[in-house]
Amino acid sequence: MATVELLFSALPEHVRTARLVAAAVARRAGVDEAVLDEVRLAVGEACSRAVGLHVNHGISSPVRVVLTEDEKKFSIEVGDEAPRPVPLAVATASGAASPSGVPSAPAGAEDGGGESEDDMGLAVISGLVDDVEVTADEAGGLIRMSWPTTPASVAS
Repeated sequence: MATVELLFSALPEHVRTARLVAAAVARRAGVDEAVLDEVRLAVGEACSRAVGLHVNHGISSPVRVVLTEDEKKFSIEVGDEAPRPVPLAVATASGAASPSGVPSAPAGAEDGGGESEDDMGLAVISGLVDDVEVTADEAGGLIRMSWPTTPASVAS
């Protein structure tokens, strides 16, 4: 199990670097070439979301990206340290929860202003990634995404 960990300052210009690193590690892990654009886009959305949350909450700690290569799958975790007052439900691509992992708020409920952008980014991610999980609590949030890998072909 190979793992790459990337920490970067919460600045939009570093998101591109995270996308490039994720694509390179995914390629090496055996993710199908046809899926690499989806990996780049999903990582870009997740990292942009984390950067935005850090900026909006005045958090100076870095955004964390962990890329893990297992035998049959390649996983990426993007973590932020923006506190959420109430734990969010787990969101899955199966549609069990809204893309943000939160049941729909009742009419007239106050939203945080940036929530619709968060929901849009998470909707894009869940459209790109079959296996996605979003969690958050008072310590921050985590987006876990994974893609199947193909074993390296053996030269004859």
